[in-house]
Amino acid sequence: MNTFSRTAITLSCLLVLAACNKKPPEEAAAPPAATEPAAAPTPAAPAEPTEEQRAAAEKQAKLDFATMEDRFLSDPKGQWATSAKASSSYGEKGDQMPKAPEASRAWKATGKVDGDGWSQLEQDVGMDWLELGYAKPVNATALRAVFTSNEAVNAITKVELLDEAGTATVVWSGVSDVKPEENGPRTWFVREFPRTEKKVKGVKLTFANPVAIGYKDVDAVQLVGE
Repeated sequence: MNTFSRTAITLSCLLVLAACNKKPPEEAAAPPAATEPAAAPTPAAPAEPTEEQRAAAEKQAKLDFATMEDRFLSDPKGQWATSAKASSSYGEKGDQMPKAPEASRAWKATGKVDGDGWSQLEQDVGMDWLELGYAKPVNATALRAVFTSNEAVNAITKVELLDEAGTATVVWSGVSDVKPEENGPRTWFVREFPRTEKKVKGVKLTFANPVAIGYKDVDAVQLVGE
């Protein structure tokens, strides 16, 4: 065997040994197993208020009502109606006695809140309206109608303002979203609107009697403006 053959055999053996000693490629690391997020703890049910806490909450609600009402009553920009007329009035039929025929005429809705107001003739028939006049025409920004029959606030369906020429402008119409007052003897129906360009001297309220069956009992209506 010549030298070239020996060298070739030696190289072949070395290559075989190298191939046998070569490490296999490492397998790709498996991705970590996904872990589910920990469940949020269930919130504890709120503790029932004690009788003392309920009583305190009721007193606070009544105080809040009294504070609101005092702010309205003492508003220097507010004025109360000095005249009134209506589509109908309680006491116009004999079967509505023993109230005197004049007991709930429209004029009862003039002046400040006093617990004695206007009511319509029929409790659940058709529509009625109450129109009020004011001593000082103003550029109006709000109206506040006071109901002594709290549920009756649901029956009001339209508010119109009357300018000095007698022209009526609707500033609100629809279904009342004012909730009957639970913390006081009256419900205030309040509507604010952009300051009117023309001076306002009157207000007209329209009621849908079947929406809230019963007498409407409007105590007073305040016009706000300057």
